[in-house]
Amino acid sequence: MLRVSLFGYGKTTKALGKFYANAIFYDDKCIKPFIDENNFRVKPSSDFNPNYSDLEISSPGIPPSNPLIQRAKNLISEYDVFAHNAPLCVWISGTNGKTTTTQIVQHLLEEKGSEAGGNIGTPLGEMNLDASIWILETSSFTIHYTNKAVPNIYILLPITPDHLSWHGDMDSYIKAKLKPIAMMREGEIAIIPEAYKDLKTSASVITYKDEKDLASYFEIDINRVSFKGAFLMDALLAMALQKILFDKIDYEKINSFVIDPHRQEELRDSKNRLWVNDTKATNLDATIAAVKRYKEQHVHLILGGDDKGVDLNELFVHLQGCNVKIYNIGSNKQKLSTLARKYGIIYELCENLVDAVKKIDKNLKADEVALLSPAAASLDEFTSYAHRGDVFKNAVKGLS
Repeated sequence: MLRVSLFGYGKTTKALGKFYANAIFYDDKCIKPFIDENNFRVKPSSDFNPNYSDLEISSPGIPPSNPLIQRAKNLISEYDVFAHNAPLCVWISGTNGKTTTTQIVQHLLEEKGSEAGGNIGTPLGEMNLDASIWILETSSFTIHYTNKAVPNIYILLPITPDHLSWHGDMDSYIKAKLKPIAMMREGEIAIIPEAYKDLKTSASVITYKDEKDLASYFEIDINRVSFKGAFLMDALLAMALQKILFDKIDYEKINSFVIDPHRQEELRDSKNRLWVNDTKATNLDATIAAVKRYKEQHVHLILGGDDKGVDLNELFVHLQGCNVKIYNIGSNKQKLSTLARKYGIIYELCENLVDAVKKIDKNLKADEVALLSPAAASLDEFTSYAHRGDVFKNAVKGLS
């Protein structure tokens, strides 16, 4: 019988447990062995012995530096498990917008029997193998560990610095995002930024420079699409996929999609001043996109959190040309303050997010905008980016 080791006792591996009755979970948080309510055997990571394992499947969030990964001899990804029996697969990746793009694609194709999952919330082990299409939000972590599975269609949004502490450097991060393209076969399709047009692949490659380029190639009338700013790219890529698969552009359907909260979510306070919850902007490119959206106004920008080791100089170079004041919070607020002084940008050092809201409240004029777009992850002070966004919104609602 195949001896299977599942690295990490989480949502991804638990969903795979039903496929491997004898599997053993190894988890860094486990102190002593136990059997859970599903009869899954869970052991401390230190108990893993590669000599007694024929197959290892890792939770995607476990980095390559982890001793479990270092010791594994037969490591595959969650995607590799379904490499030969999954339905037609669309992978959607990139730095910003992949969640929204995945959701829009599912919105457009659900009547065709598609199912969305992957990084978006439903692990592959819980997805329906009889669905007509799998729409998978695909992280660089998953791709790093994937060596067998390839998408039938790969949609790649622009790549900007993110997760560098996990991958080690920017080159490794980009390499992970581009990895599926080289593995794709004749008859498969990749839609990718023009910067990567020279990649060697057997797939048919469609490249794009920007939103106008995408709209022109797929004959989409941008004026009939209601999404603006950062969401326009997401919508156009989803519409491009619909055009490829079904030769259809459905403006009414695309415009009926409702964007999730926490991404450029606008709200008004008791004085009718504009506050924007963009807590999902966990990297500098997302923050730059948000600042650009409000470039005609003076912006009170809340920055800070866990920046994951990213060089933030590019963000401050951009902010030099903007009408902006920043309010620094989180574990990297001293670093942000140092950069603000270096680039001559007005800033305030804040105790926390609620303190930043209070400070902005004293300064915010009717024609200005208060923007939470942190360019950093949230886990230094919050349970999730959504928790951070909720704290922000509640603080704004509490202003008198």
